[in-house]
Amino acid sequence: MGELVEAIKIFLDSAGELVEVSLNAVSLIFIVLGVVISLTRSILNRSKLPRDYPLHLYFRMQFGGWLVVALEFQLAADIVATIVSPTYEHLIQVAVVAVIRTFLNYFLSKELVEDEEMSKEAIEKK
Repeated sequence: MGELVEAIKIFLDSAGELVEVSLNAVSLIFIVLGVVISLTRSILNRSKLPRDYPLHLYFRMQFGGWLVVALEFQLAADIVATIVSPTYEHLIQVAVVAVIRTFLNYFLSKELVEDEEMSKEAIEKK
């Protein structure tokens, strides 16, 4: 019975590591896709924006959503990593990273809302 439990633990650890790596890979894909799509949209929609509207602001609004999603996947990967190896050192490290990512996510989301309001005002002036 002990051997079966040990085999299950080894399988779950391996599966957890695979899930962690997969979530981090998805996060990276979202970041790369976000840059490409946001840059493309920014360039293609330049003519639709007011002349004095900063292009980097439009890019940030487009890319910010992708970045928020990527941060969510990274946070999920950190949670899975904690489940796989729940040592105190790892728990503390993941907790600190999770807090930092949560703050980044919160303030990025807040900034995106503010940028969107500024964008609507600038477009209405056009």
